[in-house]
Amino acid sequence: MRPEEEEKEKSKHMEKIVESFELYGKQYRLETGELAKQATGAVLVTQGETTCLVTAVVSKEQKDYDFFPLTVDFMEKMYAVGRIPGGYLKREGKASDKGTLTARMIDRPIRPGFADGFKQEVHIVATTLAIDGQNPPDCICVGGASAALLCGGTPFDGPAACVRIARNKETGEFIVNPTYAEQEISDMELTIAGTKDYISMVEAGAQEVTEEDMLAAMEFGQEAIAAFCEKQAEFLAKVAPEPVAYPIHEPEPCIAERVNAHFDEMSAALKDADKQSRMAKVEALKDAIKENDFSDEEREAWKSDIAAACKALEKHAMRKMVIETGERADGRVANEIRPLYIRPGYLPRVHGSGLFQRGQTQVLSVCTLGLLNEAQRLDTIDPQDHRRYMHQYNFPPYCTGEVGRMGAPKRREVGHGALAERALLPVLPSEDEFPYAIRVVSEVLESNGSSSMASTCGSCLALMDAGVPIKAPVSGIAMGLIKEGDDVVILSDIQGLEDFLGDMDFKVTGTEHGITALQMDNKAKGLSTEILGRALMQAKEGRHFILSAMLEQIPAPREELRDTAPRIDTIHIPVDKIREVIGKGGETIRGIQDATGASIDIQEDGTVHIAAVDQDAGRAARAQIEAIVKEPEVGEVYEGPVVGIQSFGAFIKLTPSKDGLLHISRMANGRVGQVEDVLNMGDIVKVQVIEIDPKSGKISLDRLDKPEAPEGSAAAPHREREDRPGREHRDRRPGRSNRESQGSHGDGRTPRRRHRDEQ
Repeated sequence: MRPEEEEKEKSKHMEKIVESFELYGKQYRLETGELAKQATGAVLVTQGETTCLVTAVVSKEQKDYDFFPLTVDFMEKMYAVGRIPGGYLKREGKASDKGTLTARMIDRPIRPGFADGFKQEVHIVATTLAIDGQNPPDCICVGGASAALLCGGTPFDGPAACVRIARNKETGEFIVNPTYAEQEISDMELTIAGTKDYISMVEAGAQEVTEEDMLAAMEFGQEAIAAFCEKQAEFLAKVAPEPVAYPIHEPEPCIAERVNAHFDEMSAALKDADKQSRMAKVEALKDAIKENDFSDEEREAWKSDIAAACKALEKHAMRKMVIETGERADGRVANEIRPLYIRPGYLPRVHGSGLFQRGQTQVLSVCTLGLLNEAQRLDTIDPQDHRRYMHQYNFPPYCTGEVGRMGAPKRREVGHGALAERALLPVLPSEDEFPYAIRVVSEVLESNGSSSMASTCGSCLALMDAGVPIKAPVSGIAMGLIKEGDDVVILSDIQGLEDFLGDMDFKVTGTEHGITALQMDNKAKGLSTEILGRALMQAKEGRHFILSAMLEQIPAPREELRDTAPRIDTIHIPVDKIREVIGKGGETIRGIQDATGASIDIQEDGTVHIAAVDQDAGRAARAQIEAIVKEPEVGEVYEGPVVGIQSFGAFIKLTPSKDGLLHISRMANGRVGQVEDVLNMGDIVKVQVIEIDPKSGKISLDRLDKPEAPEGSAAAPHREREDRPGREHRDRRPGRSNRESQGSHGDGRTPRRRHRDEQ
């Protein structure tokens, strides 16, 4: 190719291609050809002014893995919302929980779309460039990932898209990709992804929505997905990507033939209700197949292919057992729930706890209550800046009988914790009803499937045991699917084997009245809304069965908090008094907390929450705060120290921020010459408010239980002012001569001043 032709071809590939369109009342834009041109595919995707760059890169070499090596990263850039990151480094660090959940949300509908046998690593990166504060970036990144992959000519079954469906609580109208404001007036948040032909992922949170309404939202969402896929196809038609001949690995046919000869043995090994025993039998059979049916050279050359064939044999045997006999590996029928063991209040001293076990899945959930200022502060691109209810899920290696490293929560743990949190959020009391920050930790002690749903049930038990007045109890169940051609079996309460080798993992949580959360991952490309509807109704039966068992152990939240839990007392103070309660540099409020042992949280609107395990400490803290903001009234009696002395009287501290004047004439019975004859600094005096100046607010006091004036105290006031130590009388009124010894009477007396009314 001549240099000028090469340059022309190069400029052709750099041409910017744009597809702008409107769907369901919102503006979108897909763009490629200008940014990140060295990536396999790169698309700039926009909704409103929220803009994200999604790139896809395919490695140049194949990997010998028995799984598809896809990695998805969602990069939250704080510059996108005009903020500088917090912390010492002032740069983005570890992904937030929201960022992790968004990465998972992109991964789950994209992963099933790749061709079997595609073994090259794929890395998808979604970077937030601008966030307009109205339109979330997550859904458009799924479509951006699909478009980037297809622009690069990868063997991906697309286009794929993702939409969020809300429903206006008043009108019942569905909203596609709602703004944050539109989401506020919705009673559901359904995120659904897939292609124009099938659904691959569902996430939902709802305020006790019925199964029928949720299914209607899914059907509407499937229509919306098809519309976005069509727009993406129009964009790709403009791009006209050249197909790339990526290698698709095909194993030697003899591998499957040799492995499949052991079908009957695998079927027998799978029929064991105990997870560890069954796994041991299956692994022993796989090892025997590798050892006896393949030579050393073959094992070395076909290592991953033999492993994949053994896994395929296990999958085929399990699925055939269910389809043909209706019996599952542990002997249950399709809609049967494993044995339940439920114990609320399992632990002493903690604020609330619940042990929930279903079969060989066991979770201990523990609830902790705290002040609202202990809520989690969020430093993300999301408008939500704090989280009052925190649910955390831990999955240690011992829960599956394995050895492993303990450390920061992985993506799976973050995702499972978020699902259980979403399940319970709709039934939590408001901050006004229950002014506590709430943290629940679910420790998975044993796992054989559906640990996130066990966490939901265990967390509900812990909340009720803690005395949190939830609106309704919540239970959850995981549903599975085995689909072979037209044969479909829906499984209730799936165990790990059925999740791993089945076609669907469909988790449903809710109350007696409706659904609070959903999560579904689908591997079967023929999954229809009709099958989803059947799964929802079967899940409803299972949820109610589990909920009934829970309510037998704890029918309602405890009426009282545990003795170890803080009691929160709420009072309201005038906003202009907040500064007085806090004090200079926080001195006053710290003093109250140190003196009483209570914790105090003051809101900007003057709401004050006082928390203390010891109720006397809480009452003492409240009394001190009320004393600070108290405005004295005429007739009230106080007992306070002398904090100031003047010749005309003494100042008595009535409240931490208010003093009153006790005039010298009201200190004792009889005439008092000097204040110090009766009172000294620090003396405690019982006084009554007799007058409050309406303009200045100055307070006049009268002493109760007056003592008799000391002898000799009355003579002092008759001394001439000029003779008092340290004092010199000078009349500074205009026209006065300031003569010190000669008065106008000629007898040395100081002229008597007339009252203004007499002048």
